Amino acid sequence: MADARLRVLLEEAEIARRVGALAECLGEVGDGWTVVALLQGAIPFAADLMRAFERRGRHPIYDSLWLESYRDARESSGKVVVRADISRSVEARPVLIVDDVFDSGRTIAYARAHLMAKGAARVMACAFVRKPQAMGEAIDAIGWDAPGDYLVGYGMDDAGRYRGLPFIAAIE
Repeated sequence: MADARLRVLLEEAEIARRVGALAECLGEVGDGWTVVALLQGAIPFAADLMRAFERRGRHPIYDSLWLESYRDARESSGKVVVRADISRSVEARPVLIVDDVFDSGRTIAYARAHLMAKGAARVMACAFVRKPQAMGEAIDAIGWDAPGDYLVGYGMDDAGRYRGLPFIAAIE
């Protein structure tokens, strides 16, 4: 949708402020933890959050888990598939899952169960955006309560486009 009109909802500076606040809120996450970013959407948020932890003198291990439920659709297929697994052991370690959007809760629930099955001592989850329809699986921290619009930017996409926008926008 190259000609879509984008309505900016959250500017880059506000995103940075909220990521810093999340790093403070997640104060227990530190050297003994593993942060697992859910690919692909969480990459910008995970990178910013990891830098925020580092600025606070905390050095968790970083890994990623590629789960897919949307493909190029605007709605979840309802089925979560592992495209690429984590590369480091989480055995007996606390884990923080980092996701871009919390909506159905299905992806977070799947990731939590997957990491617990790999021996994680504990699994917490955070997402930058929570949609109004969010339900199901509990989440430990949220950066922003979003409107029900279809969102792009800051890792969120429309069939692969707009992920790199430094702000969050709604497609008109």
